[in-house]
Amino acid sequence: MKSFLGDTTGRLHLSAGTRIFALLFLTLAAYVLWKMPRPSGSDTMVPRDLAQQLKVKDVSASPQENISGDEQINIQIYRTVNPSVVNITTETVEYDFFFMPVPAQGTGSGFVIDGQGHILTNFHVVEGARRLEVTLYDKSKYSGRFIGGDKSNDLAVIRITAPPAKLHPVKLGDSSGLLVGQKALAIGNPFGLAGTLTTGVISSLGRSIRAENGRVIENVIQTDASINPGNSGGPLLNSRGEVVGINSQIYSPSGGSVGVGFAIPINSAKGILTDLITIGRVKRAFFGVRGYAVDPELADALRLPVDHGVLVARVARGGSAERGGLHGGDEWFIVGNQRMILGGDLIVSVDGREFESDEEINRYIESKQPGGTVKVELYRGRRKMTVDVPLIERLD
Repeated sequence: MKSFLGDTTGRLHLSAGTRIFALLFLTLAAYVLWKMPRPSGSDTMVPRDLAQQLKVKDVSASPQENISGDEQINIQIYRTVNPSVVNITTETVEYDFFFMPVPAQGTGSGFVIDGQGHILTNFHVVEGARRLEVTLYDKSKYSGRFIGGDKSNDLAVIRITAPPAKLHPVKLGDSSGLLVGQKALAIGNPFGLAGTLTTGVISSLGRSIRAENGRVIENVIQTDASINPGNSGGPLLNSRGEVVGINSQIYSPSGGSVGVGFAIPINSAKGILTDLITIGRVKRAFFGVRGYAVDPELADALRLPVDHGVLVARVARGGSAERGGLHGGDEWFIVGNQRMILGGDLIVSVDGREFESDEEINRYIESKQPGGTVKVELYRGRRKMTVDVPLIERLD
């Protein structure tokens, strides 16, 4: 019994000492841990280099800090020019299988060119439209009125009546000095997606495309800036935000952009804008000749008096060539592997200038104002002649 009581007293004494020792140990451990250097919480979660990338910077203080110089150009041009670009919705009438009229809609682009509400676009965008609706950058809508068009250059002018504060005319540039490799930007409404900016370069110059009436449009600009249906009529811009072309066509096996787009040079539009706005059409002389380019081989085969020029096959009715008395061919022959109509005049020069094809002659005449004359040097058979040809206006 004594030993039991004595044993119990000893255990109580040891337990109290243990408590004191444990308290001292924990206090010391806490002090040591508090003094040890500790890494930051972010570095314990991710590597230091990644943590730096994940930090969100305050862009409100310097919004341009992470934007490159090229990006700044794109942003500034878009902010400046986008208010000038419009979305054009057209309503036309088509006919179904039973020849019943069916309304059809189309969309395209255009851009404001003056403070009177004139808008430049493609002719094919507005051709045949019985109703035009123009949507500005701020989503406001206005009825458009057709002012004038030139099918041969695929250009047209329409007009809206809008408050002056909503009209932001673009700056027209100079397309004559373009170089391959220059920056090119397009703004338009591809597939109806308003205010779309695409960028690229001038891919080539001096291309030729055909308008819907078959006329060849020369000196066309090629670009890889993405152009799709709905971009037609929108501006092609240089790095100063100036319009250098009017987006018109694409080459595409699939119907979508493959990076081969074509724009009509703005200088071609400048030359006809006054006519389009004031009289609704372009006053253009019409020569009306189709023929064959003559080279030494053909000249030798046909025993022609000279080895260059254009051998006239057809003379169009109502054209300047017919009025001037030029003769077309009257009999078919097989020359080599080509079937040709022969017997017409051989044009050597026009106003002293030599041409290599009928298209070159026709374009030269079209650059003239109706009412004047040109001197055509030609051979009729073996007889050399000079004919004064009056220039007749083309009315189509």
